[in-house]
Amino acid sequence: MIVAMTPVWRALATVLGTGAAVAGWATFVEPHAFTLRRFDVPVLPAGSRPLRVLHLSDLHLTPRQRDKIRWVRELAVLEPDLVVTTGDNLAHQDAVPALLEAYEPLLSVPGVFVLGSNDYFPPKPKNPLRYFDDSHPRGEDLTPERLPTEELVKGFLDAGWLDLDNARQRLDIAGLDLELVGVDDPHLGHDDYASVAGPASPGADLTIGITHAPYQRVLDAMAADGARLILAGHTHGGQVCVPFSGRALVTNCDLDPGRARGLSRWWPGAGSRPSDEAPDGASYLHVSAGLGGSPYTPFRLACRPEATLLTLR
Repeated sequence: MIVAMTPVWRALATVLGTGAAVAGWATFVEPHAFTLRRFDVPVLPAGSRPLRVLHLSDLHLTPRQRDKIRWVRELAVLEPDLVVTTGDNLAHQDAVPALLEAYEPLLSVPGVFVLGSNDYFPPKPKNPLRYFDDSHPRGEDLTPERLPTEELVKGFLDAGWLDLDNARQRLDIAGLDLELVGVDDPHLGHDDYASVAGPASPGADLTIGITHAPYQRVLDAMAADGARLILAGHTHGGQVCVPFSGRALVTNCDLDPGRARGLSRWWPGAGSRPSDEAPDGASYLHVSAGLGGSPYTPFRLACRPEATLLTLR
């Protein structure tokens, strides 16, 4: 006997089928759809040759993520002049060898790094809806367990990369004098910008600010000191965004969702103003949507995992 499906049941079946398809895509397909973003950024003195900066962030790597390791290794074909990683590299106690394997073809390139909370503390299960609730103090859900942070830092330092956690450094890249100023993770309250604050050096061709989490207090301070370019991660671009528009719902910090990923403008007090209202001389802010996420919330929707090649001009 064939039973005709009523319009109500047909509609319900369509909704359930669509929901299952979206959930499957967000869990099994999009988190592995790695993509390379490209932006031109006009921050160099007139007459300078272009400088290629590869920005990576938030790998949240586990040793079994072989597709991610292979994809990061292949980025070496871009021949960047500088590699910048803005933290949250690890998602497993044994991930450091796998991470250094992923970065290995890039470790011969000049590089700089700062750390994020998931370079110190392993992930743990938590309700994703808590990202919409700002009443929970930062750090209350951290575990007493620690990740092998020293092993990670040693691997980068042994390659000659510079640690910018609450540090200011100078680097000569392709004949350009770069001043780089960074902070340890603001999401944990580890940032101490006051210890490295100061006007951009008049002798430098460009001052770049580096932070894991793009909290406004750090962005304002860096922009006020003359950092023409600021790089950050942490937001995952919202991770689950509005389909078709790509609009982020949350940023897991006090950055507005409109700047959760990609290139925008920042200046002191910009938190309440859209990027297209930037005054002359405003800094460029690039926030990476990152390449991973917690193993307990591995999904992505309308927000592909990414690395970015910034061509400074």
